[in-house]
Amino acid sequence: MQRYFVDPGQIEGDTALLLGEDARHLATVMRAKPGDEFIVCDGSGGDCLAEIVNIESGRVAGRIVRRLASEAEMAWRVTVAQSLPKGDKLETVIQKGTEAGAAAFLPFVSRRTVVQYDARKEAKRHERWRKIAKEAAEQAHRSVVPDIAEVASWKALLARLPDYDLALLCYEEEGRRGAGLRPVLEQFGRSSAADGGGEAPRLLVIVGPEGGFDEDEARQAEAAGAVCVGLGRRILRTETAALIALAAIGYESGEMGEARHV
Repeated sequence: MQRYFVDPGQIEGDTALLLGEDARHLATVMRAKPGDEFIVCDGSGGDCLAEIVNIESGRVAGRIVRRLASEAEMAWRVTVAQSLPKGDKLETVIQKGTEAGAAAFLPFVSRRTVVQYDARKEAKRHERWRKIAKEAAEQAHRSVVPDIAEVASWKALLARLPDYDLALLCYEEEGRRGAGLRPVLEQFGRSSAADGGGEAPRLLVIVGPEGGFDEDEARQAEAAGAVCVGLGRRILRTETAALIALAAIGYESGEMGEARHV
């Protein structure tokens, strides 16, 4: 069933509205007609099943049949901090990371970032990144569209580490030494279970650019509170690292079955 994210104001009382591109997609591409059903989401976990009552040019009106429980979000809220990679690789990270369950993305610039940051160009790219996240969230039947922050400096990124319950710096040197992600997540899972209830734990996964992080950056991150971890003994592409980390975190938090830490 088709799922669309809309502004909260488009869901009022027992009425849900699709406008613009979403309305055209449902009416023209999907060839929907009155009586057909679709799912509308406010982007914050409020999902509704709606029945089409009227179709006009650029506008579809639906009657809310019932509210739906949100069941597609990860138990641990993971933000992916990705150093700007070359080309359209960040689009891949956002698209696949959204499918994998990331709650937010935080692009940043580090020492070995090759891309020349241009605020004027990034404004346009940021809008495209948001669109990619929205479409991926719809495809993955998510209830929340991941937030995409403005591009940050390395210093600004480190200043945000206290906002998270666990910050992980993906560092290949730790992988070579066999210091992997698994024991860190296992310990975090046990401590989270011991705390019991409350808000979902907040994790930050920090991924470097094509050339990775240098030793000085790794030490700075540790001093700011991050834990340096390896993602195995193989060298991963920058657009692959976050996906591996998300899969491991999803497994450890119970995403693939019953939670391991209770």
